[in-house]
Amino acid sequence: MTEPIRILVADDHPLFREGVVHSLASEPDFAVVGQAVSGEEALRLARDLLPDVLLLDIAMPGWGGLVTAEKITTACPATKIVMLTVFEDEDKLLAAFKAGARGYVLKGVSARELANVVRTAASGEVYVSPSLAAGILVALTRGRPADPLEELTGRESEILTLVGQGLTNREIGDRVHLSEKTIKHYITNILEKLQVRSRVEAALVAARRG
Repeated sequence: MTEPIRILVADDHPLFREGVVHSLASEPDFAVVGQAVSGEEALRLARDLLPDVLLLDIAMPGWGGLVTAEKITTACPATKIVMLTVFEDEDKLLAAFKAGARGYVLKGVSARELANVVRTAASGEVYVSPSLAAGILVALTRGRPADPLEELTGRESEILTLVGQGLTNREIGDRVHLSEKTIKHYITNILEKLQVRSRVEAALVAARRG
């Protein structure tokens, strides 16, 4: 017998969250392993439980869903994140995928559709609500932005600013509450996105763009 798909549900509205949990728990191949009401709690539970799929509300108290997605992608890369949202907003959708999400689902979705989305995400595929899919394809085919700094996530921009202030990886880690190893990983990504070879060059690119 195959292992069930382990799911964590994070949403601050109890009625909606409990409805989602109830509908998913009725599926024989699912196991809901936890519930969270804030981004901070979602990260803590994701680290403790290592779920296969995290259903994450984009409008969470505290960090908010996008920041939470970025943190959980870094801390628990095996967990597939599906954003649950009322926002039919291409910018938020792009930001969600930039933060590491693998799915973007509008809250009007049926229980059967949501179950299928969870299975899609767990299998490693990407899912976007059909009403938004056409718009996202247009946005993605406009080409890469001329300014590589636009490619950076919010956290990467923050770290680049600290690099520009001359801080070491350890000092940056202390400032943003991440390990030195995680900061090194972020800086590798930043160098790749900016197409430069060293942190000094990266800092110069950022300084030139203001």
